[in-house]
Amino acid sequence: MEALNKKTFHFKEKNVQKIEETNVQPFSQFKETLYYLTKNKLAIVGLIIILLLIVMAVIGPKLVSYSYSDQSLLESNQPPSIEHWFGTDQLGRDIFARTWTGARISLFIGIMAVFIDLIVGIIIGGIAGLKGGKTDEILMRLVDILYGLPHLLVTILLMVVLKPGLTTIILAMAATGWIGIARLVRGQILQLKECEYVMASQVLGAGFYKILFKHLLPNTLGPIIVAMTLSVPGAIFAEATLSFLGLGVPVPLASWGTMTSEALVTLLTGHLWILFFPAFFISLTMFAFNVVGDGLRDALDPKMRT
Repeated sequence: MEALNKKTFHFKEKNVQKIEETNVQPFSQFKETLYYLTKNKLAIVGLIIILLLIVMAVIGPKLVSYSYSDQSLLESNQPPSIEHWFGTDQLGRDIFARTWTGARISLFIGIMAVFIDLIVGIIIGGIAGLKGGKTDEILMRLVDILYGLPHLLVTILLMVVLKPGLTTIILAMAATGWIGIARLVRGQILQLKECEYVMASQVLGAGFYKILFKHLLPNTLGPIIVAMTLSVPGAIFAEATLSFLGLGVPVPLASWGTMTSEALVTLLTGHLWILFFPAFFISLTMFAFNVVGDGLRDALDPKMRT
């Protein structure tokens, strides 16, 4: 075989600048998720709706001169007009002011209840999944027991026992709302803890909580965010159900649930606008959060991307 030497090859000068210009930098996970999320037009519509609802919940009651609790029997059951944009209810209260005041309460209760569910579910699910053994067995049996109880029944019992108020509603809804997130986190941790980087961290002496909070939980954020997004409309609807049953926020506070409950009395009289606006915004909010959750799920799952 002929010996190889420098004459056998033709060397070309390396053009570093050209290589750098043609080198395509990979997307980060956040940018990649954002890119695929923006391709989902329905999810973008949902995001816009959520932002508009939040903005109107902040500034909506200030756009009219009426308070959510101002009563005037002389102006009761008036249809939407220039003076009362959404009309008035049976007590002469401005429905526009009450709708956006109710938006504050309904959104606050829904988001706070899910936030508490998230914290409790991550801690219990993470510890059960990573610790394993008897700890996992005890925690999962507790989860199974709570999962077997009707969520609405537990919430109603706690509402009856505790003092009525916003805090009570949030705590009652969070009492069993964390179960789904705990099971989700546990399942993700059981898969991830067998990965090489977790074993390497253990070999290097990383502690239990460092592995859990630094290595494992950040890699489960995708499914957790999707679950949280899809849980918010459920929490809002649960609050509306409690208010509809008379276990909602105390008078004179207004929420979409209390407004729909009060509006049922006026159905037979034909004043449909009193029920329409709170029911419409409950439905719109649930639609917006659901499509955003579906969009995030598709963006975070490579198998669902198109």
